[in-house]
Amino acid sequence: MEKNGAERELLEEARQGEALVLEGTGTGKKLYMESYGCQMNFSDSEIVASILQKEGYETTTSIEEADLVLLNTCSIREKAEQTVRTRLDQFNTLKKEKPELRIGVLGCMAERVKEKFFQEEKLVDLVVGPDAYRDLPNLLDEMDGGRKAVNVLLSKEETYHDIEPVRLGGNGVTAFVSITRGCDNMCTFCVVPFTRGRERSRNPQTIIEECTQLWEQGYKEVTLLGQNVDSYLWYGGGLKKDFEKASAMAQSTAVHFADLLHLVAKAVPNMRIRFSTSNPQDMKDDVLHAIAAHENICKYIHLPVQSGSSRILKAMNRGHNREEYIALIDRIQRIIPGCSVSHDMIAGFPTETEEDHAETLSLMDYVKYDFGYMFFYSERPNTYAARKMDDDIPLAVKKRRLAEIIAKQQEHSAVRLAAYVGQTLEVLVEGRSKRSDADLYGRSTYNTVVVFPREEYQPGDLVRVKIDRSTPATLIGQAVDLVR
Repeated sequence: MEKNGAERELLEEARQGEALVLEGTGTGKKLYMESYGCQMNFSDSEIVASILQKEGYETTTSIEEADLVLLNTCSIREKAEQTVRTRLDQFNTLKKEKPELRIGVLGCMAERVKEKFFQEEKLVDLVVGPDAYRDLPNLLDEMDGGRKAVNVLLSKEETYHDIEPVRLGGNGVTAFVSITRGCDNMCTFCVVPFTRGRERSRNPQTIIEECTQLWEQGYKEVTLLGQNVDSYLWYGGGLKKDFEKASAMAQSTAVHFADLLHLVAKAVPNMRIRFSTSNPQDMKDDVLHAIAAHENICKYIHLPVQSGSSRILKAMNRGHNREEYIALIDRIQRIIPGCSVSHDMIAGFPTETEEDHAETLSLMDYVKYDFGYMFFYSERPNTYAARKMDDDIPLAVKKRRLAEIIAKQQEHSAVRLAAYVGQTLEVLVEGRSKRSDADLYGRSTYNTVVVFPREEYQPGDLVRVKIDRSTPATLIGQAVDLVR
């Protein structure tokens, strides 16, 4: 059947975006989902799919089949919100041709904008914050009754620990496991405490059980997720004896993040373990020693710094200064030799001078990060910076400083990748290369992407690969043998 113009435009946008999809399960009602932003949003979308699956919804890749369209949104930067508004405009164009279509917004932008979606923009039928997904069945009933539905209440307890996520649009090899929700750090630029609420940790027993179940289902790697994993803390004990045997620390009434790493690493000894994200002020040496102690914990840390200037870090309320961050980097390399480190960096935070910017560049020269996520500052409503600081750096200056940061990182990434040439790395195969069906791609323990000829290897295999050359973003080599 020929698709109309609105449908063609939506499908093309979906290809360019990041739509999470699952082949049909359920009883016939169709759910189309797109998820934007951080890994936590993708993990939350899997929770939502699980809740709605019990209501008879099966996910679909086809927007024109959908009865319900949900966008899981991000508020961390203005551009992310603009993307969502553009998609909502497009969905509403389709709704004019299909009036029964229901459109909903989930996640951080839903929490921040709330009823404005109904009252001012009239773009959606449903608004649900990150702590209210259990209420989706009731909210859908409200919509069926012809009413708009909203629940953006934040919770001090909700962790969705008892919901088995539906694994959406993945590769069947890697999976996310949420261990904390919310954040208490109150960085002056960050909207997360206002959109995801106070920090709370999930019962370690349920984390271990989810990881074990994923291994039994054939997954080979998990990423433990939280806005700040290093502040993970669970009181109460009560772990089963099997897991108490795995680690003496499990018998304590308090389980810290290092304890959790030991427990998970021993519970699934052949499964790779990653985690994200860490905050420098909360990362303790016992976490570094836990990484070093277990071969299956990947030797990679994402360690956002945001600026190389102590003055700007103080203005950001980051909880650490330049010298403390450098000392942590030094300890990482001493305790975990060769550990890969990545960063987040913000250019043009209020009052940032050329001297502050130069300190950021010099910090990058000291660390020589493997890669990073780099942005110029955009004011987010309700944050301390938006309320109390003037956004006084001209856009042209922000963009120029960001370009210099990106160029510096590209230089360092190239050097880091070139250093692997001649080495043999263990690579977990995630799938076929986007550029050639004859090649596979996967990641090393250092989170480097490696491409090599497919031969007889399959996704999920752990393969030793001899690295022959590097590009600015990828290692290329030849398989030596199969580890397992």
